[in-house]
Amino acid sequence: MNQNDCERLVNSYVDWLKSGLSIDVLENACELTTPFLDRHNDHLQIYAVRKNGKIFLSDDGYVLSDLKASGVDMWTPKRKNILETTLRGFGVQTDGAEIRVEASTENLGQRVHALLQAMLAVNDMFVMAQARVFSFFLEDVKSFLDEHDIRYSPRVKISGRSGYDHAIDFVIPKSKNRPERFIKTINTPTKNSIVPCLFALEEAKAARENGTLAYAFLNDSANVVPGDVAVALRQYEVHAVAWSSRMEYRDELAA
Repeated sequence: MNQNDCERLVNSYVDWLKSGLSIDVLENACELTTPFLDRHNDHLQIYAVRKNGKIFLSDDGYVLSDLKASGVDMWTPKRKNILETTLRGFGVQTDGAEIRVEASTENLGQRVHALLQAMLAVNDMFVMAQARVFSFFLEDVKSFLDEHDIRYSPRVKISGRSGYDHAIDFVIPKSKNRPERFIKTINTPTKNSIVPCLFALEEAKAARENGTLAYAFLNDSANVVPGDVAVALRQYEVHAVAWSSRMEYRDELAA
């Protein structure tokens, strides 16, 4: 590409950006609707308020509240650290509800752009990256066990009868009242996703003393667990623990 091509590219982007922007004057703020879309294909909006000669820009709490409504708790230690690191990279911050940044008349355009990029990055990071979502569900289960004083060993490798090693997410040791218990976490419970889980649990149980119990924690924050998943788990004597019903298993796991 030559100089003219590059200039046309820049001008085309700027024209698209301008044509997609609209402004509404609210009671005490400006509402800027942008051409950038979130995961729902809704246009991202920024709100500007002038106070004491300064301009404050924010998303009015949209991004974080939307993720919370989708079942993503942003304030576990790991997620909070990732969130704050990401926002610092764009020079913006959060008060726990809004993503926001302070601007002046001289750098207003730059700050609007930075805030938009931060909003898009947080939305993509915590919702679209499935590997990270899985690690978050694993962390949620760990937090549940910790909160209710359920003792466990995390990520225990057990060699099965086939000779393969199987990673059990949490192993609760035998107590006076209860046998050893295995826990596997399944972020997206489907008939296909439970097959490796069942294989690992069957193999691991066969390598231990008789009486070991197995539990599968199923993430139903966004979707209902299909009926055939729960049936298949029960057929292999695995307790199907929907995340929304986890409190029903608290006492037997803590015993």
